[in-house]
Amino acid sequence: MIPAAFDYHRASSLEGAAKLLAQHAGDAKLLAGGHSLIPMMKLRLAQPGVVVDIGGLVELSYIKRHRKHIALGALTTHASLAASTELGKSHRALVEAAGAIGDVQVRNCGTIGGSLAHADPAADYPAVVIAFEGEVVVKGATGARTIPAFKFFTGPLSTALAPDEIVTEVRLPTFADSGSAYEKFAQPASGFAVAGVCAVVQLDKAGSCRQVRFAATGVTDRPTRLAAVETALKGAPWNVHTVRAACERADSDIKHVLEDAYASADYRRHLLRVVARRAAERAMPLSQS
Repeated sequence: MIPAAFDYHRASSLEGAAKLLAQHAGDAKLLAGGHSLIPMMKLRLAQPGVVVDIGGLVELSYIKRHRKHIALGALTTHASLAASTELGKSHRALVEAAGAIGDVQVRNCGTIGGSLAHADPAADYPAVVIAFEGEVVVKGATGARTIPAFKFFTGPLSTALAPDEIVTEVRLPTFADSGSAYEKFAQPASGFAVAGVCAVVQLDKAGSCRQVRFAATGVTDRPTRLAAVETALKGAPWNVHTVRAACERADSDIKHVLEDAYASADYRRHLLRVVARRAAERAMPLSQS
C-alpha cells in the first residue's frame, strides 16, 4: 500500500528536530531507521502529517563506557551493537538481542532508540533495558530528562515520551561479577518474539544468587519483570535444580497473556517458562549440585 500524503523535513540538529515536533505536536513522527514507522505508514496504521528525519544526526550514534554504566546513542544500529566485542563482555544479553533482530538489512538500518520509542510488545530491546534496570534519556524543546526503563513503557506502542521529545541515549548499568543472556522463540516471518526473556544474574563467592533480574517480552502488552522467578532465586544456590524450579514459575504472576495467530495464551505461557530457563542457564555457569 501507499502511505497517506505527508510533509517531509530532514533535521540538521537535535534542537531543530525537537522544535519541529513541538510545532506540529500530535501530527509529527520521527524517522530514524524507518523499520517501524514506514511499514505502519504503508498499512495506514500511522498517518502523520509531518515526518521528521533524524537519520543524519551522526552524533547520536555511539557506544561509550563509563565507570558504572554504558551509554548508547539512540541512533546506534542493531548491527553495531551486535558486533561489539566490548559490550559482549559486560552486556552479552544486549549483543544477543541486537543480533536476533530481523534480518541483515533491518539490523544495518534499525536503531535502538527507534525500537524503544516504537514500543512494540514483541520487540527485543525492552526486555533487556528492563532487566538491566536501565534509563532512557530524552530531549524536547524545553530540555532533557531521564526516564527509568520500568516507567518508559506504558502500553502497546505507547511510552512516556511527550509529543516533542526525542530519545537521545540509553544507559545500562554495569554490574560486577555478573552474567546475562537473552533467549527468544521468534515468529518465523518477522523475527519478533513470541516469547523472549533477558536474564541478568550476580552470584556471591559461595555460588548463591546475590541479585537476579528477569524480564520478558512478547508475552504481555509491555515488557514485564518476572517477579516470581526473581524471588525464588534470590539468595538460593545457583544450580540446575533451583534454576529450573524457579523458571517453572515464570508465568505465575502474569494474569493476562497475549494470544494471537502465532500462539495461544497457554502455549505462550509454556514458551515463557522454556526461554526463561534457557536464558538463566546461559547467563551464568550452573553447578550440578
